[in-house]
Amino acid sequence: MSAYWIAHVTVTDPAAYAGYQALAPAAFAAHGARFLARGGTAEVLEGPALERHVVIEFPSLQAARACYDSAEYRAARAARAGACTAHVVIVEGL
Repeated sequence: MSAYWIAHVTVTDPAAYAGYQALAPAAFAAHGARFLARGGTAEVLEGPALERHVVIEFPSLQAARACYDSAEYRAARAARAGACTAHVVIVEGL
């Protein structure tokens, strides 16, 4: 069953965040991720306005968790430290 990362990110230091953007794709590719939404136009209907919205599909909940816990993604997270605020949720699909 598919699983999804839903992330809301506010970039506070674009130059430093570029390090994350350079490293993260390898982790996603290694775990079968497919981007369904990444940035783009968004309309807030309820709740606070957030800067960037990302939805990533994984083949399973285990694959999504393995990606987050992987050495590649840990390095990407370290690269973005202090460059953004992020709220990331993994949810199992139907």
